[in-house]
Amino acid sequence: MKKYTILSAMAVAWLGSALVSAAFAAPKAEIWQRWTVHDSESNLTVDHGPWNRFLNKYVVEGDDGINRVKYKAVSQDDKEALDRYVSSLEDTPVGRLNKNEQLAFWLNLYNSLTVKVILDHYPVDSIMDIDISPGIFSSGPWGKKLVSVEGQPLSLDDIEHRILRPIWKDPRIHYGVNCASIGCPNLRKVAFASENADGLLSQGAVEYVNHHRGAKVENGKLTVSSIYEWFQEDFGGNDRGVIEHLKKWAKPELLEKLENISKISGDDYDWSLNEAR
Repeated sequence: MKKYTILSAMAVAWLGSALVSAAFAAPKAEIWQRWTVHDSESNLTVDHGPWNRFLNKYVVEGDDGINRVKYKAVSQDDKEALDRYVSSLEDTPVGRLNKNEQLAFWLNLYNSLTVKVILDHYPVDSIMDIDISPGIFSSGPWGKKLVSVEGQPLSLDDIEHRILRPIWKDPRIHYGVNCASIGCPNLRKVAFASENADGLLSQGAVEYVNHHRGAKVENGKLTVSSIYEWFQEDFGGNDRGVIEHLKKWAKPELLEKLENISKISGDDYDWSLNEAR
């Protein structure tokens, strides 16, 4: 009986560990071919003005380098305006846009949907508490179909891992999508647009890499954001690739510390809600 109890406890512990590992396993970038269609000659644009106004009003740039959102202060009128904006994106003929316009479209859709999810379930301490994804091994809201674009139901995971990452194949995408967490790259005070997306992604890379959330070297040991562990395939596939990526965007102070670093000693991430209190 005692042996059975011990084995049962071990099984429960293993299952718990498996559930945690599955919940935090990063999806692979697997391209969804239908979303590769674009019109390189198109002059069609998408109005991101409502989202831009929301960001300007409710995103606070902290002295600590972390942008936070005044979720509690969002008025009912502005919640409804955000809902209308998301609905307008659902009605967008994405395949008729040029690729630069599409990039801004998907980044803004991802970020506005994330904020909408938080507001729809507020108050929460973490986006991880919004456990609405289907499946026993799922966690958070990322797997749930939240919108329908061109008649196709989409989840946040679809947007990030089946559209943005595999189509653009640009590691800077990770500095553009925001998961409403302190550990995540900043949600910007301005919406993405075809003319500013490239610059904003580069700016996001510089800011995050040189902030302690992105990388820090203490006593000769490098600790990085878990983003670089979860999505290592986007950053060269190994420690060396990640370090080279960090060096590309590092300012002189960090770059000097990275020169003698050959491996990553650890990673961390703060899932606390990016709320301005």
